[in-house]
Amino acid sequence: MAEVIIVKNQDEAGALYAKAVADLIERKPFAVLGLATGSTPLTAYEHLALEVRDRGIDVSHIRGFALDEYAGLPVEHPESYRSVITRTVVEPLGLDPRNVHVPNGSLDTIATAGTDYDRAIEEAGGIDVQILGVGTDGHIGFNEPGSSLASGTRIKTLTQQTRVDNARFFDGDMNQVPTHCITQGIGTIMKARHLVLLAFGENKADAVAASIEGPVSAMCPASALQLHPHATFIVDEAAAGKLRLADYYRWVYANKPSWQGI
Repeated sequence: MAEVIIVKNQDEAGALYAKAVADLIERKPFAVLGLATGSTPLTAYEHLALEVRDRGIDVSHIRGFALDEYAGLPVEHPESYRSVITRTVVEPLGLDPRNVHVPNGSLDTIATAGTDYDRAIEEAGGIDVQILGVGTDGHIGFNEPGSSLASGTRIKTLTQQTRVDNARFFDGDMNQVPTHCITQGIGTIMKARHLVLLAFGENKADAVAASIEGPVSAMCPASALQLHPHATFIVDEAAAGKLRLADYYRWVYANKPSWQGI
């Protein structure tokens, strides 16, 4: 079973993620981070930037790989994931932008972009810790329900619900949200050595319950994390609202050895 940590708020969740990643970087200066976009990880990145600054950690050799990118959206567009990762991760942490990679969403090379990206991750030594959010329908990255649990990085067609959810980043206009994307597949995500999934709010409660306590199914892509040897779900009380074993998860975490980390 994956570890489930129920926290009070996003701030507490972000602090847990940041400490784990900062500890990793101190042990492994050439660590490889898996990066996600959207609103869920923002507080975690803010806490990580503070940890890096306060501890004086050298991040000059840290490498990063983003989960996904819109297909056909110019990289200079403010909502391209290249732009978002630059604003929310590269600049606040002081990473070398040459070491941070985002899938190539150019339509000219989209046919081979997925295999190229997976190869680049492997050549970097694999991802040490991958941060994830989860969609209201259980998607991770842009792996919509029905995605193969063994899939590699590839082009995907977004569901209407995902486009509706992401319209808030495009002036509320769903028609501006691209229809296609390139995303790390579930098989690619599962190769990371540590997966940390964050979820907040009542609207994520069904997806969280299905991911942690439901059957492993392509209809809930995040449920694949049940099969990972080191997966951590960090969720707030609202997102944990439909977990049957919530009290057990609280008991386990309260009695966890302090040296163990997440």
